[in-house]
Amino acid sequence: MFALDSRLETSSIFLADLRFCQARLQADRRWAWIVLIPRLDDLRELEDLAAPDLDLVMREVVAAGRAARAIGHAVGRPVEKLNVGALGNVVPQLHIHVVGRRSDDPAWPGPVWGFGAPIAYAAEDAVAVVALARASLKA
Repeated sequence: MFALDSRLETSSIFLADLRFCQARLQADRRWAWIVLIPRLDDLRELEDLAAPDLDLVMREVVAAGRAARAIGHAVGRPVEKLNVGALGNVVPQLHIHVVGRRSDDPAWPGPVWGFGAPIAYAAEDAVAVVALARASLKA
């Protein structure tokens, strides 16, 4: 049975259960940032996935990239570059970050992980961004 690490749950907002992964919006409005978590237990590395599952994850990464671009465009900060990473240094449960970056974002050109304190979405902005991300993930 799939169990989401509590740190992923508290730092993000549920978007959708895709075919293989749960998609979540990282609760930090500084970046258009989606996290994908494969819905299988005891996964730590991409190499733990069977080839068909890895194919599905990569398709869902591409879909999350489209969603991140849609979010960036909607908030007036179009994504210039997508960063994709499966670090797992803090949260070992396999999860993949898909982050929309811009040359004028606060961490550019460095990594977003551990950069400053997250800035929460205002409630009304979160509702709009979540709806847009969900629609983009279905496309």
